[in-house]
Amino acid sequence: MGSEKAPLCLDLTRLLSRVGRGPWTGVDRVEAAYLGALLELSDRTVFALVRMRFGFVLLDHGGMTAISARLAGDIPWGRPDLLARSLRRPSRTTSTDLRRHALAVTHRRGLPRMLRRHLPPGAAYLNVGHSNLSAPVFRAIREIPGSTICVLVHDLIPLDFSQFQRPGTSEKFEAAMRRVSRCADLVICNSAATEASVCARFTDWGRVPNLVTAHLGLDLSSESVPAEPTEPPPCQPYFVCLGTIEPRKNHAFLLDLWEAMPATERPGLLFLGSRGWNNDDVFRRLATSSLTGETVFEHSGLDDRAVAQLLRGAAGVLFPSHAEGFGLPALEAAALGVPLICNDLPVFHEILGDYPVYADISDTYSWTTAIRSAAKKHMKGPEHSSAQPGIPTWDEHFNLVLSRI
Repeated sequence: MGSEKAPLCLDLTRLLSRVGRGPWTGVDRVEAAYLGALLELSDRTVFALVRMRFGFVLLDHGGMTAISARLAGDIPWGRPDLLARSLRRPSRTTSTDLRRHALAVTHRRGLPRMLRRHLPPGAAYLNVGHSNLSAPVFRAIREIPGSTICVLVHDLIPLDFSQFQRPGTSEKFEAAMRRVSRCADLVICNSAATEASVCARFTDWGRVPNLVTAHLGLDLSSESVPAEPTEPPPCQPYFVCLGTIEPRKNHAFLLDLWEAMPATERPGLLFLGSRGWNNDDVFRRLATSSLTGETVFEHSGLDDRAVAQLLRGAAGVLFPSHAEGFGLPALEAAALGVPLICNDLPVFHEILGDYPVYADISDTYSWTTAIRSAAKKHMKGPEHSSAQPGIPTWDEHFNLVLSRI
């Protein structure tokens, strides 16, 4: 190909599967950022691949633009046709428009032929959503002359902390990552911490693809628009714990701290995030605790601007996570200048530097002291820090990643 830049085919399976299932997760945001970035490229031909219940859809630039507008809410999804009405929700929502705007559609066995026909030689397949990392897809990509496979690995937490996963999740994830180890030409890591984990695990499996570490970027443009007014928290000051309510995020640790505090010193605690998995004990505590509705509150389904508004009013944001691959919610809070208290994890030091107060989750005294100190400072007058950590941008991320493809 000489100096010609590789055509790109982005897998959008995860993002389309999330339509109608609530606010986007961190991984969803990354896939959406890749979609937006590829649509802005003027020096490459771009495509997108989506696995559906009936098979696969291939989109060209025009189709990607149409689907992007629907994902962003700028254009409503069309009425489902007869085939779409036979599908389960949420596939019913997206199926008709995907096929209407497709460059090509095929059943599962027709994938290799469809890709050979429509993707140029030298095409690079980009999978950034931890979805559709299947052997049939990888084999079909390999039938394109000169093709490459590029995968973004967000973390290996399902393997490193299998005790926090749903039954069967770790085994399926390991099979997918072993496939990446065998087949990928390039693995994109979101942090040095993730790269170290990938390198160690893939070495044990016998093959380490080329690696590049590129920090994820932030898009804070939506937060410049005032949020719709929300009901003010009944407790002042209050703290926020942001993210899915799952065991790895360690909400139980915060409930323990709050229950141990004297009632007169107990600030508000807001859990912002959807309920996850394997967390029945925490859900039971939230349902039965006398603190729920008094100083502990749970909110799910909030849009980005509503979350940003609550973050701006907080005395601090708390991250007692057992493990993180990158810590995007923590970086988003830091970008708003909100104080952070974080578990002493290497990835937080890498991404956030000296900005947070660090305290190991084995040290409840230090956590309680840090929370009390932040609450007192806030009551004297909220002072959001102007000394935020260096905020990585998506332009920096894509300049680095695309230079390797």
